[in-house]
Amino acid sequence: MRAINRGKQPSLAQLRAFAAVAEQLHFRDAAAAIGMSQPALSGAVSALEEALGVQLVERTTRKVLLSPAGERLAVRAKAVLDEVEALMEEAEAVKAPFTGALRLGVIPTVAPYLLPTVLALVHEKYPDLDLQVHEEQTSSLLEGLAAGRLDLLLLAVPLGVPGVTELPLFDEDFVLVTPLDHWLGGREGIPRDALRELNLLLLDEGHCLRDQALDICREVGRGDAPVTTTAAGLSTLVQLVAGGLGVTLLPRTAVRVETSRSNQLLTGYFADPAPTRRVALAMRTGAARSAEYEELAVALREALRPLPVRMLEA
Repeated sequence: MRAINRGKQPSLAQLRAFAAVAEQLHFRDAAAAIGMSQPALSGAVSALEEALGVQLVERTTRKVLLSPAGERLAVRAKAVLDEVEALMEEAEAVKAPFTGALRLGVIPTVAPYLLPTVLALVHEKYPDLDLQVHEEQTSSLLEGLAAGRLDLLLLAVPLGVPGVTELPLFDEDFVLVTPLDHWLGGREGIPRDALRELNLLLLDEGHCLRDQALDICREVGRGDAPVTTTAAGLSTLVQLVAGGLGVTLLPRTAVRVETSRSNQLLTGYFADPAPTRRVALAMRTGAARSAEYEELAVALREALRPLPVRMLEA
């Protein structure tokens, strides 16, 4: 077995410089990304190549290419930097819980209705916590969680994603929102199978609420119908209903906010068991701050009790 030369060890600064170049494939962009001057970044990559004894990048006048060795070692460098970041996070968590930054990702069909409660809770109970909110669709949030860009998610579940632990908060029913002259407007005890024949308006592709609505339709035996009108958000969706273009499904937490925008709407309620969705916090399994996130979930369940939802226990 070949002996490893341990005379020179790479520094973290060198690894960060190389990882940035491997991601950007451009020295100027890589330097800007990590807040380093371009000459310093180039010197750090050269020093890393010397320490490792291999050429990592191929420099041309127009672009930067990774060498075969660079392709392989870029993966290792990122893994090392991720572990160092985890070490720093754990040290912060040990020093003082509920301090420092917490990067919370929230889906658009939850954010407007739950964030007021979340923000009030953090302000009152965790004043030293630097809460940073990012509103994105589910797929982007999960990518951010896996990459370490986000710490905690607030979204609809189940996710079924390995390495992600869900902390359930509550279940909420869907209700039917219709124009004033619709035959189901304002009714209670609406059977689910009524959805088979309705002109149902949906959110754009990528929204989990769209997928949930389609799942409900499939459960009652409705086949895929052509979708001629979609919306990027629930507010637009409800305005389309008010204009007579069809009906839609809203989660209960969104009803008060969205239906108050128009006097041309009625709300109908399904017979039990009504179609529902579950909302939860989600974190990386084994996250350094998992105990904090679990405590936050307990506090959030209590704070959300006034909403028209069914609270869940851990």
